[in-house]
Amino acid sequence: MLKLLNLLKDGRFHSGQALGAALGVSRSAVWKQLQHIEAELSLPIHKVRGRGYQLAAPLSLLEAAAIAECSAGESWPALIFDSIDSTNAQALRAVSEGQAAPFIVLAERQTAGRGRRGRTWISPFAENLYYSLVLRIEGGMRQLEGLSLVVGLAVMRTLHAYGVSGAGLKWPNDVLVNNQKIAGILLELVGDPADVCHVVMGVGINVNMQSSTEVDQQWTSIRREAGVAVDRNQLVALLNQNLQADLVRHRQSGFSVFQDEWERAHLWQGRAVSLIAGSNQVDGVVRGIDRQGALRLEVNGVEKSFSGGELSLRLRDDS
Repeated sequence: MLKLLNLLKDGRFHSGQALGAALGVSRSAVWKQLQHIEAELSLPIHKVRGRGYQLAAPLSLLEAAAIAECSAGESWPALIFDSIDSTNAQALRAVSEGQAAPFIVLAERQTAGRGRRGRTWISPFAENLYYSLVLRIEGGMRQLEGLSLVVGLAVMRTLHAYGVSGAGLKWPNDVLVNNQKIAGILLELVGDPADVCHVVMGVGINVNMQSSTEVDQQWTSIRREAGVAVDRNQLVALLNQNLQADLVRHRQSGFSVFQDEWERAHLWQGRAVSLIAGSNQVDGVVRGIDRQGALRLEVNGVEKSFSGGELSLRLRDDS
């Protein structure tokens, strides 16, 4: 299927005979593959007698060589899939199979993409970025402090470089533009966090998506905000570059050196919020984060810190 898509990705018409010859299959087999592409990937294909077949819009596919060519420095090894359950799940499988870190996992589509707290991450084919970076972490818990917030800063800077100047952070793992979600981060660990472990940093960015009936919250994309289609290979290269720089700084100095920058980027700083943990709710005012990345809330005149993977932050109606 990917071979056929690579032939069609230029957005021009291609005859069934030419496609069959290039693939070494019959025109009937080409027709069946085209039907499968339309049904499985929701990619509309124009069929015109005498001209052949054409994708409704040109397609840019992820390629390891293109990412390396766009990279200013080191390019992490990239495992690229046309369709998998989720990049984080595949990254964890690769770790268990002995894949040496660091490496990234990318997919054109996720069939079971997930966000925090078990939410589904909608993943249309070849439109957005589904990305997981795997690192081996040694030296204990200090190397993990505030790590998801550091990733958020790198994602935000990447979006700024693409003209999405309004992108800012929402504790702990979201990137928003005008209260619309444009990116999310999901970290998962395997191994002993007090000794040696692997951390999977999952990043989902809405890139070229312009419409969706499946997303159950307000959202936007780089293309919506900047008005132009984005080359996702260049995007991966820039995200890699920003992450590499920030992760080196984090490893050398810890999260505290990012604290002020992160607070300046926090869109809900000083806002009245509700912190949800299961059936429990804490109402307060956001005062910032501490040196480990925990949220600082003023609750009934007393400042308290909160951290944990299952916490959700919402604006209060009176804020």
